Amino acid sequence: MNPNAAVLGEFMKDVLSIVLGGGQGTRLYPLTKLRAKPAVPVAGKYRLIDIPISNCLNSEIEKIYVLTQFNSASLNRHLYQTYRTSSFSDGFVEILAAQQTPENTDWFQGTSDAVRQYLWLFESWKVRDYLILAGDHLYRMDYRQYIARHRETNADVTLSVLPSDRKKASSFGLLKIDDRGQVLSFSEKPKGAALDEMMVDTTVLGLDAESARQQPFIASMGIYVFKKEVLIELLNKRAADKDFGKEVIPSAIEGYNVQAYLFDDYWEDIGTIESFYHANLELTRYPIAPFNLFATDFPIYTRPRYLPPSRVLDCQIRNSIVSEGCILERSTIEHSVVGIRQRVDSGCQIEDALFMGCDYYQTDGDRQADLAAGRVPLGIGANTTIRRAIVDKNVRIGKNVQIINKDHAQDVSCEERGYCIRSGIVVVLKGAMIPDNTII
Repeated sequence: MNPNAAVLGEFMKDVLSIVLGGGQGTRLYPLTKLRAKPAVPVAGKYRLIDIPISNCLNSEIEKIYVLTQFNSASLNRHLYQTYRTSSFSDGFVEILAAQQTPENTDWFQGTSDAVRQYLWLFESWKVRDYLILAGDHLYRMDYRQYIARHRETNADVTLSVLPSDRKKASSFGLLKIDDRGQVLSFSEKPKGAALDEMMVDTTVLGLDAESARQQPFIASMGIYVFKKEVLIELLNKRAADKDFGKEVIPSAIEGYNVQAYLFDDYWEDIGTIESFYHANLELTRYPIAPFNLFATDFPIYTRPRYLPPSRVLDCQIRNSIVSEGCILERSTIEHSVVGIRQRVDSGCQIEDALFMGCDYYQTDGDRQADLAAGRVPLGIGANTTIRRAIVDKNVRIGKNVQIINKDHAQDVSCEERGYCIRSGIVVVLKGAMIPDNTII
């Protein structure tokens, strides 16, 4: 931890964090079919929402609101069960759901509109700065350093940024800065000629010449710090603006001191099935994954479940993560993430797979009853092969099943059969049942 952390922590008491968790998450469908995007499980035992909240708590920010809207039941339940603060502290993690009021009968229309609809509440807090966060990013950031930079430059708004290559650049808001870090222009997800216009010499961020050649764009991470009075003024003055990236930030550049803060560590926007899949499997990298789950000085918090340790019987497990409470028998598991309470019967071959696990155990009596009746019990049946797949929670996969995308399809929807294919990755739906001897 930075030696100045204790000093920096002193002025974090006047920071209010607002986590945007209301997006529909259409690009992560079907994982978002029954849950909000920030509630999607990650790394076998966490939820995406745990990342920004853990960053806040580790940065000594204790006043945290989470704005929710779509499919929010599981997200609300997770937050309630996980983050219960002391009665003797003014800290909190509180859910603010989209609601209709006499003044506003619409649901959240965008990121800044969501904040505007609860501005009356945020204004009531005697704080100096608002920290606006996304609920669907995988990264570890000490916000104390971020806030310190914001205040040292007397910024009205500070954007957290990182260098980007051309392939990814059009997915982000891009900006140009001067040699003092002040933002001169901003363009949200430009393409074609507009993308070319946003190319800069990123040595200004401290990159060497070769890295600057490969990453000639400065991308916004969608993480912002606003002075309290500036955010209130911007949202009230431009009441028609619905989105921070498309409207609020570009308008702020015209009349305010907008600064850039370089983040020089791992960060991944979990926006698509493909990025979600790869981000999870990257966690298995040896000896140190790009996102290190074992950083004891900056841990990731989640709901305590008090599960038993996993039981592994005569398995070969290589470059994988196995969560607690699993039962694995005589199988080979390679480059995979196995979620909580997952059961894998003997003879299975699992490779490049992400299992989200189960919410409950099936009793031995219920398993035997299922087998006797010809039904598929909870878990992965014997002699099944699974490659390059995401298996959602509470799935029943039978014996001798092959989930291998044998036709090398890229995008297929077979939800009536319990699965779909996105970017060549087979996704088995939450609660699905795949019969014995099925080949996908």
